[in-house]
Amino acid sequence: MDKTNVVVIGGGPGGYVAAFRAADLGLETTLVDPEENPGGVCLYRGCIPSKALLHIAAVINEARDAEKLGVSFGEPTIDIDRVRAWKNDVVARNTAGTGELLKRRKITHIRGHARFDDATTLSISLVEGGEQQLSFDHAILATGSRPAEIPSFDIGSDRVMDSTGALELVDLPQRLLVVGGGYIGLEMATAYASLGSKVTVVEMQPGLLPGADRDLVRPLEKRLKETFENILLETTVASLEEAGDKIHVAFKAKDGSTSEDAFDRLLVAVGRRPNSGDVGLENTAVQVDERGFVVVDGARRTAEPTIYAIGDVAGEPMLAHKASHEGIVASEAIAGHKVAFEPQAIPGVVFTDPEVAWCGLTETAAKERGIDVKVSRFPWSASGRATAIGRNDGMTKLVIDPKTERVLGMGITGVNAGDMIAEGVLAVEMAAVARDIALTIHPHPTLSETIMEAAEAFYGQATHIYMPKRR
Repeated sequence: MDKTNVVVIGGGPGGYVAAFRAADLGLETTLVDPEENPGGVCLYRGCIPSKALLHIAAVINEARDAEKLGVSFGEPTIDIDRVRAWKNDVVARNTAGTGELLKRRKITHIRGHARFDDATTLSISLVEGGEQQLSFDHAILATGSRPAEIPSFDIGSDRVMDSTGALELVDLPQRLLVVGGGYIGLEMATAYASLGSKVTVVEMQPGLLPGADRDLVRPLEKRLKETFENILLETTVASLEEAGDKIHVAFKAKDGSTSEDAFDRLLVAVGRRPNSGDVGLENTAVQVDERGFVVVDGARRTAEPTIYAIGDVAGEPMLAHKASHEGIVASEAIAGHKVAFEPQAIPGVVFTDPEVAWCGLTETAAKERGIDVKVSRFPWSASGRATAIGRNDGMTKLVIDPKTERVLGMGITGVNAGDMIAEGVLAVEMAAVARDIALTIHPHPTLSETIMEAAEAFYGQATHIYMPKRR
């Protein structure tokens, strides 16, 4: 039987980062993952390919928006084969890079699927056939998650897709129904709509991006109403039926009314489920909660002292950057470092057009938890840079403790919000007060100035908005 100090099960952004850190710390490390190179869902079937498509969508949208600036490019010609090839090339280059880093760190890579025989032994079903046993001192479970399934939608049709199927980009449906108005559904809907599909989104909640602050979502909803064919809120799918080359859908609204429509394809994007089953956890002392998440402590250690868990399988938020940081903590804990995963702010970004991003305490959460906060906003209609690029449909907000003036959270809607939110994460983590941001000179003319002016507005002195009551 082969033996290793640390085995990492799963090669996604949590798993491969954990393996890299363990190897850097001098631990003999083995990575078990079925793919040729590390990457997991994120690099192969999630974050990276979807952002490649969203970049294409952004180019198309920017070209269309240029008409109001006096520049016309005409309607784009979409070569779906070349679009697909670009997306696949992006994936190949990224995963080739992680594969090279794996080799340079001299990490043993076993291509296969692992199951725990007990607290120190794995059985691995190899991709090329056969089985291998591996004993370990410590294991890091990083098996990620999978798209949630709705049994009633399983009608045996390849026209009903999950997010993985949608990223294959088999064709461009003339009409696409997206079930779910969360970040995955809206990102894929944005990509397909930009490429030419007529998109309808159906969401059972009263608004898109449930859980996000409504003022952040409002500019996005306004633009999507112009982009999509239809948005059905407080509505569910009652039934599906494939007839010929169409999927016939029956809808039911909150008021009980019903309607029907037909689509070329349907994308189900109603969340994800942790991959905690079928990995042999029942042969260990590892505990799993009612939602399928593995229970871990601050060091990401499970109830079984030799086994750690990170990423989507270890709880929400299911985000790649959260998994990566957990991977570092787990590896350092195994190496004997005194560490814990205790972030004050994990940023969330929705890569739609406009982008929506937030971190730390949201206004919605503050109200639900009865926390007294003051919200300071700066509208992008007052931003010179936003006006120059024709994108005034943004807003920057700070959630501030009115007594200590500490920045508790930040939210941004607008172009490049996902890049700018990092300043908010740093502010929250460093316990910055609003004046720290207000006194930090931001470059002009940039969208980042909206963060500075939102902080200035807290003190009633923002330069580019009139505030009669000054402090």
